[in-house]
Amino acid sequence: MADSTGKPGAWTALARAMRSWRTASVALLSFSSGLPLGLVWYSIPDWMRDIGVDIRVVGLFTLAQAPWAFKVVWSPLMDRYVPPFWGRRRGWMAVTQIALAVLGLMLAGVGRHPDAIWVVGALALAIALASASQDIAIDAYAVDVLRKEEQGAAVGARVALYRAAMVVSGGAAITMAGRLGWPAVNVLLALVYLPMLVLTWKAPEPEQRTPPPRTLRDAVWQPFLGFLARHRALEILAFVLLYKFADQLTQALTRPFLIDMGYNADHRGIALATVGMVATIVGAFLGGWVTTLAGLGHSLWIFGFLQIFSNLGYYFVSLAGGVNLPLMYGAAGFELFTGGLGTGAFSVLLLRMTQKRFSATQYALFSSLFALPRLLAGPIAGFSVDAMGWPAFYLSTLAIGIPGLVVLQRFAPLGVREPQFTVEEVEQKAPLGAAALTMRASAGALASGAFAAAMTALLAALKTMRATPGAGFDLPAALWQIAHPAALTDWVQVAGIFAFALIGGLFVAAVSAARHGAGRALAAAELAAGE
Repeated sequence: MADSTGKPGAWTALARAMRSWRTASVALLSFSSGLPLGLVWYSIPDWMRDIGVDIRVVGLFTLAQAPWAFKVVWSPLMDRYVPPFWGRRRGWMAVTQIALAVLGLMLAGVGRHPDAIWVVGALALAIALASASQDIAIDAYAVDVLRKEEQGAAVGARVALYRAAMVVSGGAAITMAGRLGWPAVNVLLALVYLPMLVLTWKAPEPEQRTPPPRTLRDAVWQPFLGFLARHRALEILAFVLLYKFADQLTQALTRPFLIDMGYNADHRGIALATVGMVATIVGAFLGGWVTTLAGLGHSLWIFGFLQIFSNLGYYFVSLAGGVNLPLMYGAAGFELFTGGLGTGAFSVLLLRMTQKRFSATQYALFSSLFALPRLLAGPIAGFSVDAMGWPAFYLSTLAIGIPGLVVLQRFAPLGVREPQFTVEEVEQKAPLGAAALTMRASAGALASGAFAAAMTALLAALKTMRATPGAGFDLPAALWQIAHPAALTDWVQVAGIFAFALIGGLFVAAVSAARHGAGRALAAAELAAGE
């Protein structure tokens, strides 16, 4: 049924989206995206510990997760260069899927020689690198290929299949390895990429072909400039950081909270692994659907309020005075369900903010910014609980959720169905030259690097103080440790600070250039093309 403008109604649009081969392709490819994550995060550490590898060495395997955090660094390469087959997005997906299949078979080969621990570690890192690159390509493909009315339906299905793949390569793989052995399990996981490769081959190309950036410099610079030329770009970035921060604080210490309240391992497992997973998937599905039906602006407001007040469930659990399973399961399910709703709408926002010409770089940047508060949530929550106790902590998260809604009002006022990402009108100023931009970029990089180093040292000092009674808060010692890296983990930490500084410098330079009128034509062209 069409509306008064002749466009299909919301329910008709949703039904068409559910039948679309574009929606199905994006959703099914998310299974390929989640498969290596479960392998690297859960299965390989379990395998290594099970064969008797020292726990300190097993801990080093967590470094293989680094490529997912740093993927924005090489994402411009995937915007700039086009493989010789299947196009810019599907071509990169095929390259990474072939790499993942080959690496999986190699991992199966060393499975017969478990003494080759460092070979397993190198393969785990290579799998993570290929997987993070595949994520870049699949996310960019979703931005490029989905129509606006298909985004909501695709988001929920992506979350469901991504989580299902993690269960297959994580929990299910560990169970199967007990019966078949890891070589056979790794072969089976590698073979899963063959049907994924066929799916990539048959997946549709985007209706609108966008040319890649002409140079690598454009691929690095223009994604920042093109976005920051949009109206209220800084407020939108602040929203990306703040919208789910209260939710992230709540989830950071859920397991310790339930332990403190007297719930055993079975209770916690049912609440977070079973009820929680189902609630998150259902919430993401409904969140995407409601965004299609009600509009992005309405959905962000509704789910934002629900996310904030869902924390009251844990507040009541903290006051229960003992084990109350119905209350606890209800609180956990509702909190994770509303979190899924918010994730559904928020993911649609990220898809719509991203410009198709630079979708690999911009989406990787947005997703990295979204993950940043999660790194800070754990320490902040831990010290807050230590200072005020569980009931007051959960009440405080209600107030912490308000800034995200305040920023939302700036670019999507309450009552607006669909926010418009227009080009910002700026006072005519002389364009900045290369020297001025370099100076601003250098200043921004120094400030960003100093901030990253200070925050890293602060978290390390707080962690040491909590782990070592009587040690005290020693920030200078933590800064000294950063400045004098010794272990491999220290060098990865330094690399992360440098990456943050580089991105910060580019960001400051791009903001300055956009304020002087640069990027207006680029952003306007993208918006006119249907962005």
